Parts: sequence; structure tokens; C-alpha cells
Amino acid sequence: QLQLVESGGGLVQPGGSLRLSCAASGFTLDYYAIGWFRQAPGKEREGVLCISSRGGSTIDADSVKGRFTISRDNAKSTVYLQMNSLKPEDTAIYYCAAAPRLCVLSLFQYWGQGTQVTVSS
Repeated sequence: QLQLVESGGGLVQPGGSLRLSCAASGFTLDYYAIGWFRQAPGKEREGVLCISSRGGSTIDADSVKGRFTISRDNAKSTVYLQMNSLKPEDTAIYYCAAAPRLCVLSLFQYWGQGTQVTVSS
């Protein structure tokens, strides 16, 4: 059974850091691009960062440039989202999703259940 499970969310103060993990099971992560998305209350879901199967990354949200990075460890079947200098506007549910090889929105077919990130003092 193909599954993506996010973890690492929580409550953090502004300026703090969190590292989210997306653990894959039931398929070979090597052949998939993994994207991180987020949805804040009352807002549409937006793409944050994506990493292709070859390791190239794309930034979908200008607001995270210089603060968020994405990486993957295929041996551990896990993709990470490192979030630094967090701001209250980063508060959202963060989801990871898998697409065959490329970071193309229409190709994302498998989704995790999400993990809550709250940035507040």
C-alpha cells in the first residue's frame, strides 16, 4: 500500500525552525518527485517546494525563498523540509505529495495526511 506520512510539525515561536519529514512506503521513492504544499485556514492550498527524482529543487512560494530548503534521502525513503526563520504567516497544514519524476502539479497523485505547523509567540 503506497503511503506518505508527514511528521515534525508543531508549535514554534517566530524566528524559530522546524524540520518536517515525509516518509514514503509501499513504493520506490527514487523514481518520484516529492512536493511540499501548505494550506492555511481560509486560504487555498499552495505549493511550497518540490524536489525532482534527480534531486533538482524548485521553489513555488516566493515567501519561503532563503528560509526553506528541501532535501531527500532515498535510502531512508524520506524527504525533508527544513524551515528556518519561521513567521506567523507560515502557519498552515503542510502536506507532502508524490509525482512520477517531475515537479508538475498535475502529476501529483499521492498525498499524505498533513502535519500542522503553528508559528506563534
